[in-house]
This record gives sequence, structure tokens and C-alpha cells, in this order.
Amino acid sequence: MNSTLIIALAALVVLAGVVVLTAARRRETTGVLSRETRSRDESAAHTVSGKEFERAATAARSTALAVPKTVAVTAWVPPDPEVIGVSRRQFFNRATITLMTAGIGGFGAASLGFLWKGAEGGFGSKINAGKIDDIIAGIRSNNGFLYLPEARAWVTEYPKESLAKAEVIYASQAPVFAGMSSGIVALYQKCPHLGCRVPTCATSQWFECPCHGSQFNRVGEKKGGPAPRGMDRFAVSLNNGNIVIDTGTIFGGPSIGTNTTGQEAEGPHCVGGESH
Repeated sequence: MNSTLIIALAALVVLAGVVVLTAARRRETTGVLSRETRSRDESAAHTVSGKEFERAATAARSTALAVPKTVAVTAWVPPDPEVIGVSRRQFFNRATITLMTAGIGGFGAASLGFLWKGAEGGFGSKINAGKIDDIIAGIRSNNGFLYLPEARAWVTEYPKESLAKAEVIYASQAPVFAGMSSGIVALYQKCPHLGCRVPTCATSQWFECPCHGSQFNRVGEKKGGPAPRGMDRFAVSLNNGNIVIDTGTIFGGPSIGTNTTGQEAEGPHCVGGESH
């Protein structure tokens, strides 16, 4: 009994000692890192920081310029025109230039042909109208008016009794007065107002323009309408009995109010308007 009690007490004493030692161990180790933890912390303390890493990378970076490898330049050789042919752009450029040149050349040739004065037989030249007696006979047989298409002119008879007045009015137009002295006057077919072709009026025995109503007596002196003057006229000369009309020079018609013949309308007008 006593031995049992002694053993129990001994066990209690040993157990109490173990408890005391354990508690003391815990107090000593509280707040202290383990060996492995301390080992990791020590190795981490020697790790390079971010700034140090950037400095090291910058120092290691090369500042030398990169030099490309030398490449041999191949000499340029022009292509063979026969191989590449004519491009679309070249074709259109050449076609445009050719057509423009042909058009301008044709227009120039036509203009020269129109303006060129032929030696005879065409407007702009001296036209042989025929014998003076035949011309006057033709005027009378056509009711006082004879049209010569090659001269683009109307030819009418000028009364000899009016030559004294005509000499005063047409003193500055000697070639025109020379024709009057021969008994005729050659009038340009165009109206001096706006260039309409002026026909004759069989009833009034005047020229009456259908465009705007300008009126002229038988020798082309203005009688009414908006025309600024009388009908323009050509130089007339007598050569070996032949009448020659120079269509290369046009003389302006007489001023408004000129009336050397005194001819008034001989019948109804073909175009509306009153004579002045």
C-alpha cells in the first residue's frame, strides 16, 4: 500500500516536471522564428532590389549603333521597250496629243482657206462680174436688183442724175463712187444691224431685212429700222468694159438720213415698219 502510494507520488512529480519544462519551452520560443524561417529571411536579405536591377540592366545595355550588313547594289538596266510594249497611260497620252494636233491643224488649215484671198472667182478677191452693159441689162430684167452669189453682193443701177449729190456724200470712198459713175453700186448682202442677209421687196422696191425690220432704198441708203447706217458696199472698177468688184475691201454704208436718189417706197412693204 505504501509502495503503491510512493510510486503514484513519484509519477505525479515526474509528470509535473514535464509540464513545467514544456511550459518553460513555450515561453522561450514565443515570438521567435523557426530555423527554416530565419534561413529564408537571411537569403531574402541578400536578394537584389528593383532599382539595383534596373541600374545593372542599364549598365549592361550596349549604346553602340547597330550597323546593318552591307548589301551590294545591283546596277539598273533599262527594260527593253519591245518587251514591255506601250503602257495604257502612254497609249492614251499619245492618242490625245495626236488627236489635238490633228484637230488644231485642221482648224488652222480651214481658217487659212477661209481667210485666204484667191486670185479670182471667190469672195475676198476681185471678181469679174462681166460686161457693164450685161450687168445693167440683168439689173433691169430682174426688177431693179441683181444678185451675184460669188461676190455675196446685190448690184443695182445708180441714176446718173444723182451723181452730183453722191460725189459729196461718197467723196471719201472713191472706189465706191467710181462704180456709181459707171452706173452701178455693189452692196454687201449683210444687214449692218446684226448681219442678217437682206432680201429685196418687189412691191416697195427697197431692201427690207426680215430679222428686225431695217429698210434701205434701192442704192442701200437707210430708210428705217434699227440699222446704224446704210448697207455696206464694195469697190467697183471698170476694166476694158468689164465690171470688177473688189470683195476684199468693204466700205461702211452712208450715215442715217442720207438720201441721194430721193427714192421712196413704190408700194406696200414686205416687212412691217414705217419709212423715215
